[in-house]
Amino acid sequence: MIFDAHFHIIDPRYPLVANQGYLPPAFTASDYKTRVAHLQVTGGAVVSGSFQQFDQQYLVAALQQLGAGFVGVTQIPEYVTDKEIRQLHASGIRAVRFNIQRGGSATVDHLEELARRAYDLAGWHTELYIDSRELKDLLPVLKRLPRISIDHLGLSKEGLPYLLELVADGVRVKASGFSRCNFNVVEVMQQINAVDRSALMFGTDLPSTRAPQPFSDEDVALVKDNFPEDVAKRIFYQNAKDFYFQV
Repeated sequence: MIFDAHFHIIDPRYPLVANQGYLPPAFTASDYKTRVAHLQVTGGAVVSGSFQQFDQQYLVAALQQLGAGFVGVTQIPEYVTDKEIRQLHASGIRAVRFNIQRGGSATVDHLEELARRAYDLAGWHTELYIDSRELKDLLPVLKRLPRISIDHLGLSKEGLPYLLELVADGVRVKASGFSRCNFNVVEVMQQINAVDRSALMFGTDLPSTRAPQPFSDEDVALVKDNFPEDVAKRIFYQNAKDFYFQV
């Protein structure tokens, strides 16, 4: 079984904002279900992209279409009200995302205050799309926050020491977007797993917007072929299931 810890739904019925001149093609909840039908996906996390900014309509609709087992990861502005956060939580949203890499979210200047408020109000964790080289300056802030995950294995080999330091401090890491990374992803996943067996959470990154290579079933095989069965099960399912449904 797979709990898909990272994928996007792009529904043209709802607002999209060009990011760096890019607008993604449609990839609806129905498209997603068709694409993963053979992969035994039993749940997952729909992640808001840079091109969706602060729109919540698409995310709430996607969660309704995907059904039980799926949760949302949203982008909210620093001026979001407590009432809005609670309403989003009631709709199935369980995390706030900061897109440091591409923008479209609240900025890093609001990271600690907004992340802590979302956690205190609704138990949400914080997700960062960030090049791990930029983690160095954020280490003190991130270590003060209660629950965090980092997208796409941190992207860069150069920042791996900072990522591993955070893993040792309890931060989770998404094993997703393999072609976005500038390193051997198997070796880095093995290093992360050696620090904390609960850290890695597999995600398809569908529909792989702007990735050098889109997700393929070979990404699943990469995990299955390079980790013992019990470890692979944790990466594919249990780690993320525990993380997203902790609250």
